[in-house]
Amino acid sequence: MKNIKKILNSYSQKFNLKLAAFFPLPDGEEKRVVEAMKYSVMNGGKRLRPYLVSETAKLFGVSETKSLRTAAALEMFHSYSLIHDDLPAMDNDDLRRGKPTCHKQFDEATAILAGDGLLTYAFEILSDKKTADTETRCELIRYLANAAGAFTGMIAGQMVDLYAEKISPKHQNETLIKHIEEMKTGRLIRYACEAGAILGKATKKQRQALIDYSRKIGIAFQIADDILDVEGNADLVGKTLQKDEKQGKITFVSLYGLSNARKIAKDLIDQAQKALDIFGSKAENLKLLAQYIIDRKY
Repeated sequence: MKNIKKILNSYSQKFNLKLAAFFPLPDGEEKRVVEAMKYSVMNGGKRLRPYLVSETAKLFGVSETKSLRTAAALEMFHSYSLIHDDLPAMDNDDLRRGKPTCHKQFDEATAILAGDGLLTYAFEILSDKKTADTETRCELIRYLANAAGAFTGMIAGQMVDLYAEKISPKHQNETLIKHIEEMKTGRLIRYACEAGAILGKATKKQRQALIDYSRKIGIAFQIADDILDVEGNADLVGKTLQKDEKQGKITFVSLYGLSNARKIAKDLIDQAQKALDIFGSKAENLKLLAQYIIDRKY
């Protein structure tokens, strides 16, 4: 049986080498912001989202070389969100992936600008003709903008997450946390899978299967994160743990308890794997990845 952890690690090593090439340093003092951008992007990470872009695109015969720029843009976008998420005005974190967060390594102003720089660079890369044909590029850009946005995307999810405890009646907690997950964590995971489908010019049925898969693993991923926050190893997870409970945040664990949360996550992974049956054996790695999402220790 294939070892998905080894496959993911191998992909990450190759991807990181290519990702670093996107960050040549300017000669002037403005290089500080590029250094902060590169520091944050190259600061470890599972590279789950880029791998999803690559692996879903492969279902349609798209090579890693052709999906690289889309995967790199998405990882830059994801890193921008982490930089801003760690800021004192947001989650106020000192560690990310076991290293100082961007605003701790540099300073708060530089971190804000580095996040802004990664956000804009992501769209610059997607819009370049080297990424894909014109129609495909426009669709990739439109879907990422929507996934990122303040109406139904990641920014909306972050906004609600920041103030959820103040604005939500207790009896609506379950609806609220699912809404936050769908907009915040889930949207970029969904985009990763949709991007592969867009690059591969998938049929409507194939694309829907990947959306269904992405939604199931997205929720399971968040549940796994909530479980790790309670009982994970801080050295492995690489960030401050047990913050959710201290801050009174609504989580899947606080709602359902550890045992039920694990069962929900397992059921979601089973459903995610079932959604991929349309692709036959070509989806084996994606099915293995789904299981890894809830088995991981960081």
